[in-house]
Amino acid sequence: MILPRYEEVMGPLPKLPKGPPKYTVQSETQDGGVLRRHITYEAERGDLVPAWLLLPANPDRLKRPAVLCLHQTTKIGKDQPAGLGDKPDLHYARELALRGYVTFAPDYPNFGEYRFDPYGHGYISATMKGIVNHMRAVSLLSSLPYVDARKIAACGHSLGGHNSLFVAAFDQRIRAVITSCGFTSFAKYYGGNLTGWSHKGYMPKIAARNPEAMPFDFKDVLAAIAPRPVFVNAPIHDANFEMSGVDDAVRDSKHPNIVIEHPDCEHQFPPEVRQQAYAWLDRVFTGRLPQKD
Repeated sequence: MILPRYEEVMGPLPKLPKGPPKYTVQSETQDGGVLRRHITYEAERGDLVPAWLLLPANPDRLKRPAVLCLHQTTKIGKDQPAGLGDKPDLHYARELALRGYVTFAPDYPNFGEYRFDPYGHGYISATMKGIVNHMRAVSLLSSLPYVDARKIAACGHSLGGHNSLFVAAFDQRIRAVITSCGFTSFAKYYGGNLTGWSHKGYMPKIAARNPEAMPFDFKDVLAAIAPRPVFVNAPIHDANFEMSGVDDAVRDSKHPNIVIEHPDCEHQFPPEVRQQAYAWLDRVFTGRLPQKD
């Protein structure tokens, strides 16, 4: 199994509480076709994670598909995908809500409003704490009466791009993933220098490893998600995640249901690719996308 290999540098996935987490609505705002709720949810006992829950402004009685929307490395955290910060190209939680999805954008540890020391609570990586919080967010979404629990996706850019893959690898309830500027093979990440993966915001155990010594690579993450569909945005000029290493990981994963786009830009999620990704997700959840075994 691949998951124990992740846990060598992420730490073990702890036993999660049964049932959906408790949550509290702090405030509610109408925003041009979207109902935005500021909530906190209890990821673990006593650990309240701030998040935005976005709904179409005029919800009907039908259960809707939902998307867990994970933010990039930015001080404002969850506010950016929810449409409250700059960089409108990263307002994907709001855009998807306008399209009819229920979307959920939580803060990653020590971004936005959320302060949490994973290491002081027994974790060996912030990455694993993120996985726990995101899995609990999926439990919350699954429990909402207006969400179709069979149609939950994850979407993210950069930090959110790889966190979307990580949580999907551990959580089969996530049925599709949109990952933007989120990965490349470790060998082609800054020429094999993995320092960027080893700080306290990620996985400090990586510090002592070169790419050849890593227990997993992104081809393995993609393989663990298969055959669930994945949409990849990998710009030609992304200095963080080198494009040919993305292609290597996709090819070597042997994943049968990956769509990959290479826009002519830098570390960005441009409008035309976002629209392609959203239309692709529509097809996934309407059953119009061919599924391969």
